[in-house]
Amino acid sequence: MIISTELLDEVIAHARRDAPNECCGIVATRDGDAVSVHALENIQASPLRFEIDGLRLFELITELEDAGLELGAIYHSHTRSAPYPSQTDINFAGAWPGVEWLIVGLAGDEPELRSYVIDDNRQVTEVTLADVS
Repeated sequence: MIISTELLDEVIAHARRDAPNECCGIVATRDGDAVSVHALENIQASPLRFEIDGLRLFELITELEDAGLELGAIYHSHTRSAPYPSQTDINFAGAWPGVEWLIVGLAGDEPELRSYVIDDNRQVTEVTLADVS
């Protein structure tokens, strides 16, 4: 996914705003280029996990598809650990093949962003976040 610094800054701002709880949201794309960030509510309100309301997610994906966009990435934050997919993340990713997982790590002095593709509930591959700005 190619994503601008401005959109990454939106994701980081969301992670900081929701801390100490994990944040969550999606990145919409067109032809592999990120075009918008959509902050969602973590209905778990937890520092250890996130959950997106299924109906709200369905409505948002429908809106995006109607606008000619795609679900490019699901993002969330790790407030106490490095931005690497947890086993819970890996299990959840099984329902979303081909979607990138953008994780914001807030455990260090500065936020750290990493993105992954998770295949077959076991193969985790880090992918480069290309910047268009």
